[in-house]
Amino acid sequence: MTQPPPNYWLRRDGARGPVRRRSDFPPGTNLCLHCSAKCCHYIALHIDTPTTWEDFDTVRWFLLHRHTAVFVDGNTWYLMIYTTCRELRRDGRCGIYPARPKICRDYSTDQCEFEENTVYDQLFEVPQQVEEYAEALLGPRPRETTPDAVASLLILPSVPGEGNGTARSNGRRKRSRPGLPTA
Repeated sequence: MTQPPPNYWLRRDGARGPVRRRSDFPPGTNLCLHCSAKCCHYIALHIDTPTTWEDFDTVRWFLLHRHTAVFVDGNTWYLMIYTTCRELRRDGRCGIYPARPKICRDYSTDQCEFEENTVYDQLFEVPQQVEEYAEALLGPRPRETTPDAVASLLILPSVPGEGNGTARSNGRRKRSRPGLPTA
């Protein structure tokens, strides 16, 4: 089983300084001036709530890619992609602050990650977590669509050295499957 990635925030430069709380600053202080720009190191995109095994397979596919996670906040599902804004300066400030996108202007520090205590209703970091969650919600995956069954359709042993270029498996010709090239 793949191990979850180490905590993203702790891997970033400057993330290990003294913990500052909102209460350490007078009301009206721009917390962005005292933050390590956590919101500039990921994007979160709303995704449809998965309700079927096919939907959960899509979520598993997201998590098979590096620097991704899926979280649920309330009843809303999000794909999170860990990536740093290309306009973020070394000092943690925005390089295009006066012309920053509307989503950045609308973002509020009222409930941001300033204190690093963000907790999600659900957080999925590896595909196995989604598989287990889906099974608890939907029951066992239908037999013909288990990940192992799908993998067995794609990986067939062949006998090297066959003169006519036809791949063989256990002495039989490889069957053609729709959408897959034949050897």
